[in-house]
Amino acid sequence: MSRTAYIIRHINFEDFGILEPVLINLGYIVTYLDAPLLDFSAYNPTSPDLLVACGAPIGAYDESTYPFLITEMDFIKARLDSKKPILGICLGAQLMSRILGGSVAPMTHGKKEIGFSTLTLTSAGESSPLQFLSNVPVLHWHGDEFQIPPTSTRLAETDLCHNQAYAIGNNVLGLQFHMEANPNKIESWLVGHASELNSAGIDVCQIRADAKKYGDALTEAATKTFHAWLAQLDA
Repeated sequence: MSRTAYIIRHINFEDFGILEPVLINLGYIVTYLDAPLLDFSAYNPTSPDLLVACGAPIGAYDESTYPFLITEMDFIKARLDSKKPILGICLGAQLMSRILGGSVAPMTHGKKEIGFSTLTLTSAGESSPLQFLSNVPVLHWHGDEFQIPPTSTRLAETDLCHNQAYAIGNNVLGLQFHMEANPNKIESWLVGHASELNSAGIDVCQIRADAKKYGDALTEAATKTFHAWLAQLDA
């Protein structure tokens, strides 16, 4: 019987990118749930074999402006309560942290972390599936930082952001960075987030060049990381 994956998406080009083919090749049926327009009550958060919550250019505490976040958090909470596998990326990881008792706030130095740079893995991270990302620049795109939720394990950091990844057992993984982003489609990110890039003074040409420079290595490393995480779900 085929396995299933629900992928919560907030903006079209911030999809599951280079990791979606991994699921398809493993026999998963992938269904995108476009959160801003979604009737969450039409879907059961505990029914798929995997739930993924992707990123977005909004904040984890923006439910007064974007009320759909209230029902999305209820959906994610039900998944977390079920103890079934869930992967949160950027906003997804921030929402998970908030639900699990952590908090989310702008990084204390006031800067945004946008562009490609390497992670520093904790000792726990070095023995986790993230080990394949060691010394491989990944894409960062955020101004907020999540707290590591209680009972979870911190896996990675960068110079600008102390909390880059956390896990709870084998089934819950939260990533601040975007290992899923397709380097060959970086232009969509550059156009879609043009206003933010301009206001933050980010060098668009540098991101474009780095996507080309690191794309092959990142695709290989991210694919290995995701395979390893999925494998431990079946262990």
